[in-house]
Amino acid sequence: MSAGQAISPELREWIVAQLAAGHSVPSLRAAMRTSGWQDAAIDLALQGIERQAAVVPAAEPLPAEASTAGLPGPDLSSSPLYIDAGDRRVQVLQTMRLPRVIVFGDLLSDEECDGLIAAARLRLARSLTVETQTGGEALNVDRTSDGMFFERGENAIVARLEQRIAVLLNWPIEFGEGLQVLRYAPGAQYRPHYDYFDPGEPGTPTILRRGGQRVATLVMYLQEPGQGGGTTFPDVGLEVAPKRGTGVFFSYDKPDPSTRTLHGGAPVLSGEKWVATKWLREREFI
Repeated sequence: MSAGQAISPELREWIVAQLAAGHSVPSLRAAMRTSGWQDAAIDLALQGIERQAAVVPAAEPLPAEASTAGLPGPDLSSSPLYIDAGDRRVQVLQTMRLPRVIVFGDLLSDEECDGLIAAARLRLARSLTVETQTGGEALNVDRTSDGMFFERGENAIVARLEQRIAVLLNWPIEFGEGLQVLRYAPGAQYRPHYDYFDPGEPGTPTILRRGGQRVATLVMYLQEPGQGGGTTFPDVGLEVAPKRGTGVFFSYDKPDPSTRTLHGGAPVLSGEKWVATKWLREREFI
């Protein structure tokens, strides 16, 4: 163990908090190794914890709401019909607990939708996906849209929308990736996938250096297709219609299929679908 990896009380408190939140000892080992801790230091930090975990009785399952602590998202404890997002009153149209899904209405104005499309149209290219084998990006046959990214705060509409999202979801602007705009022509789709980065892939540690794991996704519909193009959640049989100005938000407390956040963009059958996607990270995205 290097001198710079001393085991502090703060580290042990963090370990205890992560275990209390439901994370396993192997997942803590993987997270610490990703953060640069050496195996000897990890062994020392976790000394005795694995033994305790084996003898402590399993706790009663927490209610579904408890898993949302520390994640982006609005407070829905009072079942609000509307949420004040700072500069806009946003509707709550639909909610689901597992997966944690919220459908927002009147999230964007028609003028904002048109402005994002106009600014994005000039820079469209075949959409890429993050490549967890290498940490880079690559073409993917499962994704047949065209797209582009705005830098955070790149123009007035983007800056206004990012501030609105930060207020609505109680998550700092700096913790969000740049806004991505996608166009789906007839026949285009995005087959079911997860948005988190698979911890078992070799390129994931490189990706996580930019801001940690993704913990939530907000898909906003800028233009409705004539037919098709819904956002599907196959594990629970849910499909969200791509109505202009609305958005579907979902969060995931760990990078695991148990979150039931498998989702996809159904094929567009006629017309064009335009969406804007905001991915949220654990910490500042750089």
